Order: sequence, then structure tokens, then C-alpha cells
Amino acid sequence: MVPAQVTVIACCLYLQQVCGLDWMGSYMDGMKEQISTFGLQQFPEKSTGWGHKNRGFDCPNISPSPENPTTVDRVRPGDVKIVAALGDSLTTGIGANASNVLQIPIEYRQLSWSIGGYGNLSDIITLPNILKIFNPHVVGFGKRSTLSYKPASLEDAGLNLAVTGANSFQFPEQARHLIDTLKSLPGISFQDDWKVITIFIGSNDLCDYCKNKTLFSADSFIHYMTESLDMLQEELPRSIVNVVQLLHLDRLRQVNDQSMGCILQRIFCSCVVQPKENSTELLEIIEVNQQFQERLAHLIKVSGRYDGKKDFALVLQPFLKHIEPATDQDGFIDYSFFTPDCFHLTVKGHEQMAKALWNNMFQPEGNKSYLKTFSEEVKLLCPSETHPYIYTRKMVSAKAASSSSTISTLIITLLCISLVSS
Repeated sequence: MVPAQVTVIACCLYLQQVCGLDWMGSYMDGMKEQISTFGLQQFPEKSTGWGHKNRGFDCPNISPSPENPTTVDRVRPGDVKIVAALGDSLTTGIGANASNVLQIPIEYRQLSWSIGGYGNLSDIITLPNILKIFNPHVVGFGKRSTLSYKPASLEDAGLNLAVTGANSFQFPEQARHLIDTLKSLPGISFQDDWKVITIFIGSNDLCDYCKNKTLFSADSFIHYMTESLDMLQEELPRSIVNVVQLLHLDRLRQVNDQSMGCILQRIFCSCVVQPKENSTELLEIIEVNQQFQERLAHLIKVSGRYDGKKDFALVLQPFLKHIEPATDQDGFIDYSFFTPDCFHLTVKGHEQMAKALWNNMFQPEGNKSYLKTFSEEVKLLCPSETHPYIYTRKMVSAKAASSSSTISTLIITLLCISLVSS
């Protein structure tokens, strides 16, 4: 056995004993299986999109509001002072710029689609880097890489409080962590500054569903989401919260280039990847995945539970709902969008997520776009001249309430006329 292999296995065993994290334990199990089967292999550098210049996003009006807005339906991108993000490994940016399997535990938080702040828009497209065009002084974005098996500092991660491997039952803890951190964060006004928070969680519940069908059920997912979102609504003033809809995880089964790294995929998401095609187990997980999507949409869009506060809005951003894996010009899976574990996204995928999220934020309810594949061309939208604000459910609800009030008034008037006439 070569020295490098000895070192890797020793590190695997050490980290597994010290950290005791389920995700890391699974990762290390996969690493040991790969090394024993294939030996220590290197992966070629992935094409990440770095080095190109992101030009062509020149909006006519990038000014903030003349005065700091007091209602959530009148917030322009230039009014946003704070960004934050909660979720799991897709938000921590795990492996996003990894060139081999050994770099998968690195969380590239500075490159994460919803919260990374590396450089500016010419370096990488992230939500904070787009917002920097409208407000160069926005704060909260991730600045540096972290390791998945070590606590991330505020200085490195910023307000990227996502946790690699997190399930929804752990989500209330993240919500509480965000609230407490914002209350004590120096240099901001907790009460007055507008915040944009992006949430993406639930995929790990589906990946673990067959291991505990009660804990990882749709009922459990919605319970913990409701608990967390209620907490944010009650305690966070001046906030717009993006909740990103889950994707169909069974599409992940298409991503397997027979490489060493793809063994990790079977460990990370065994309940989705391992069942045989057309098996009852696979059909069940597809149905549960659909329930997750439908129940989340009902909670946010239909229940009205989060529409009653003038300085808070919760918006479901659906761009991932129908997405398929990235493909090349010949229709084959484009592995440059996937990290060496065949599971997470490279910087190219993160940039697509960032653009799609931004566009959804400036599209009204009922007219939000969906990504067909990660590899399709996405052009950033400018806020419109007639509606330069981030779209929220608040505005939709206000219009609906106004319409309902008009109808009620008309009915009462007609009843009064009828009574007088009789």
C-alpha cells in the first residue's frame, strides 16, 4: 500500500472517531470502500466556469428606494442590507470546486449560489454578488472555505448557517441560530435593515426516508418546516424569505459515470439511488418526494399562514421543481456540473441556481420560471421599470383581499336594495 493510501485511510478513521457525524461517517465508509476497491485515484479538473467574465447584466435603474421602505412589497434590491442562508450541503457549497474525491469535505461557502460572496459578478454569479451591483455594502455573504467536520466561524461562513448533512428535524436549530446571530451581529440594525434569507432543505430527508419512514415522512418534514418558519416570522423584522422548492431526487439515478466517486452517491442517498428500477421502494420514494413538494406549496402559498405581517414575506421559489440533470450538446449527462461524488454541484451548477433564484424573485406568483435542466441558458432579469420591487406573497394577498372586499361590499349593497324594495 502506498503512503498516500495509508494517510487517507488513517485520516478517514480518525475523523470518523472524532466527529461522530452521520454524514461524515457515511462519507468515510464510502471512501474506505472506494480505496480498497480501486486504489487512490485522481479526478481531472472540472470545468467550473471560473475565469470567464460575466458581462451583459446592466440594469437601467439600480438605485435603492428614496427612503427605507416600511412594507415588504416595496423592497428594491438596493434596499437589501443583509443576506443569509439556511439548509444543507448544497448551500454550504460542499465540493463545489473540488477536483478529486479527497476535496469533497471542503465547503466552498464563498461560492455558494444563495450566499457566496467571492469577488464580484465578474468572478462568479451568486445571489449576493448580483445584489452587490445594487448595494455594494450588502453584508452576510460567505467569504472563505470551511470543512464539513469542523464548526464554521462567522468570519469565514458569514450568515451561511447551513449545515452539511442536515435533515429537516434539525432545521429549527438553524432558524434559532440565525435569529440569535442577527440580534448580536455588529454593524447592522436588526430592526431596520432589510434582509433576504434563502432556505433549501429536505433532500436529505428523502435520501434517508427508507431508514426511518416516520422521522423522514412528509408529515414530519412539514411539522419542522412550520415550526422553523413560524419562528422566523415571529422574530425577524423586515425580512423576505425565499424557500426553494425541492427537486425530484430520482433524477439523480441518471448521474453515474461508473467512476470511483459515484460509489459515494449510493451512500449519500441510498434510499433513492439503490432501489431497482420500477420497484415498490422506488415508486414509494417518488410518491413521498411529490408529497414533500405539494405539502410545502400548500403551507406557503395556500394556507395564508405567512401573509399577515407587513414587514415579512415568505415566498416559494419553484425553479427546481421539474429540473433534469445537465446534459451536453449530444444529450449525454454533463459531468462538469457534478462534483466527483456524482451528487453535489460544481460552481457551474451553483451559478445556474443563483441566476434562476434571482429571476424567480422578480417574477410574480403564477408566472415564475422553471429550469428544465441545469445546463440550459439562463439570462439574468432586471427589475422592471413598472415594478422595481422583489415580488412577495404579500402583494398577491393584498390584491386578493381588495378584490374580496369589493365583492363583499357589492353583495351587501344588493341585499340592502332588495330589503328596501320589499
